[in-house]
Amino acid sequence: MKVYQARLVTPFAVLGIVTEQEQLMEIDFLPAETVALEPQNHLAREVCAQLQSYLADPQFRFELPLQPRGTPYQHKVWQALLKIPAGQSETYGALAKQLGSAPRAIGQACGANPIPVIIPCHRVLGSQHIGGFMNHSGGGPLLIKRWLLEHEHGELRPAG
Repeated sequence: MKVYQARLVTPFAVLGIVTEQEQLMEIDFLPAETVALEPQNHLAREVCAQLQSYLADPQFRFELPLQPRGTPYQHKVWQALLKIPAGQSETYGALAKQLGSAPRAIGQACGANPIPVIIPCHRVLGSQHIGGFMNHSGGGPLLIKRWLLEHEHGELRPAG
C-alpha cells in the first residue's frame, strides 16, 4: 500500500500526494470517499497550499520541486507540457511534431505522468475529441480531465 504524505479533497477527486526528500514525486487521483490526510511534512503542506491556490485561481502558477520518475523521453514530453498555459490546449499531433515524435508516444508519456494537474497533461487533446486521460479513454478519468479544462476555461477543442 502506497504511503501518502497528504490526501487533499478537491471537487474532482482526492489527491494523494507523495513527497520524498523535499521533492514532489507523485500525485494520485483517489476515490472521492478516501479520507483526507493532513500534510505530514513541510513540502506536502506547500503542495496542498499551491493546489488550493490553483483551485481558487486557475491561472495560478505552481512553483514546486518536481522529481517525476520516468524515461528521458517522458521527461522531454513533461517539460513540453509545463509550457502549455492554463486555459490553453495542444494536440497530441502538434506536440509530436514539435518534439519530433509520434502522437501515440506523446499520449503514452501523458498517461505515464506521475504528477498530473501540476504537470498539465489534461491540456493535451485529440485533434477531433478530448483524448484520453490517465491511460483511459472514458469514465471517471475523462470526467476529471473535463473538470480541469472547464476550471481553466480551456477549450475542449484544441486551439489552432
